[in-house]
Amino acid sequence: MPNVDLRLGMIQFVVLILALTVHESAHAWTSNRLGDPTARMLGRISLNPLVHIDLFGTVVFPLLAIFFGIPVLGWAKPVPFNPRYLSDPRRDWMLIAGAGPASNLLQAIGFAALLQLVRIGASGATELPGYVEPLLVLSYFGVLINLALAVFNLIPVPPLDGGGVLQGVLPDAAVRGLESIRPYGIFVLYALMFSGVISGLFRAVVLPLTRWLTAPAGG
Repeated sequence: MPNVDLRLGMIQFVVLILALTVHESAHAWTSNRLGDPTARMLGRISLNPLVHIDLFGTVVFPLLAIFFGIPVLGWAKPVPFNPRYLSDPRRDWMLIAGAGPASNLLQAIGFAALLQLVRIGASGATELPGYVEPLLVLSYFGVLINLALAVFNLIPVPPLDGGGVLQGVLPDAAVRGLESIRPYGIFVLYALMFSGVISGLFRAVVLPLTRWLTAPAGG
């Protein structure tokens, strides 16, 4: 049986739920602002995790990852949109797709700021209050998990957000080519995962950024 730190695992799980909830809500809010009320009418502009949860992607898969001691990631229910409501479907879809990863980047920065504030508040204390360590751990994983979600979702393979962002800047012929691989996107992602490309991307981008954002100020 794997050696599981349940407290650490639950902190990661809570951070992941928050990160996914804000991510999907950002998609829905942006879509509504650009003229498509579909997500709003389905109640997806909400910070209530229950409206965004995918049973396997948001609950089962992350809990299995915690149990087996592997990096905790997951996904939520995709936010639907109707391009007929958008004035410029390609540009607007790029903005809608990009809103999710952008929200994760902002969350990572917010958790990094919280980490520094907790450090500053605890500096010079002869005895650390009991809340300091949990807040430091929460903040660290808030940075790590949100950066991981942002980088993963920006991989330019449909149906990930990176595919939608890329479609906004590619010429029509290239967009049609990108769309042609959408039915096989999940297999492309599996290939990238098992080939080590995704883990290499995390080591090259996510971990250095996490170290940078969580380093002691002035250190």
